Amino acid sequence: MGSKVIDAILTRRSIRKFTEKPLDKAIIQLLLKAAMSAPSAHNQQPWEFLVIDDRKTLDTVPSFHPYSKMLLQAPTAILVCGKTKDLPAQVFWPQDCAAATQNILVAANAMGIGSVWLGVYPHDELMKKSRELFNIPEDINPFSFVALGHPGEEKEPSNRFDPDRIHHNRW
Repeated sequence: MGSKVIDAILTRRSIRKFTEKPLDKAIIQLLLKAAMSAPSAHNQQPWEFLVIDDRKTLDTVPSFHPYSKMLLQAPTAILVCGKTKDLPAQVFWPQDCAAATQNILVAANAMGIGSVWLGVYPHDELMKKSRELFNIPEDINPFSFVALGHPGEEKEPSNRFDPDRIHHNRW
């Protein structure tokens, strides 16, 4: 019953240690293509992506994001952002960006690339500092960083399946 997609989902883990080997630009392109293949409410596709591979810039993020120390090792990060102007269903941009972020994580795992999701939205201070550092326009909201690189650690799959959390027809 296992497929490559199911395996990529079930074996995905948050990787926080990376080798120094840079990521090939073709890998980044595929990850962005996967991100933009995410479902989107009203097909509004509010996502924007900032690829960060400048070492000095990556090293700056932990000065304001307390959970981003792995960026000191990661050769690349993608900052997933959401447009908020002129959307037909403005309240759904965070869900669309979350789906895009998850697609990056699963696609990275399928390609043997380590990744970890670092939340930004809805923390005002993290959004403000990200906006300042990357010169992001006011109508674009920083949503999440995804640290990426060749894994410098291995983790066993974690089994989070819990049948007690499943309900049928009614609670």
